[in-house]
Amino acid sequence: MNDMMIASAPCNAVRAGMPASCVPAPRQDYGLAALRNRLVAWRERTRFRWQLKQMAQTSPHLIDDIGLTRQQAEAEIAKLPFWQR
Repeated sequence: MNDMMIASAPCNAVRAGMPASCVPAPRQDYGLAALRNRLVAWRERTRFRWQLKQMAQTSPHLIDDIGLTRQQAEAEIAKLPFWQR
C-alpha cells in the first residue's frame, strides 16, 4: 500500500515534500478584542514615532543611544501621518 493512499483526503497531514498550498492558513481573529488590540498597537507605534521625531529635533545624539541610525530614525518618522510630520 502506498503512503499517499493512506491519507485519502489531501492536506490532512503536513508531511515533508507536501505543497505549501496544503498547509492551513493561520486563523485570524475579527472580534472586538482583536480590533482593540490593533488600535492599541497603532497608537503605541504612532506615539513612538512622535517621540522619535521630538528626540531627533531636540537631542539627536540620543538616537544613537537607542540603537538607531539617523537613516532608520528618519524612515520611521516618515511613517507618521502627514498631519503630524
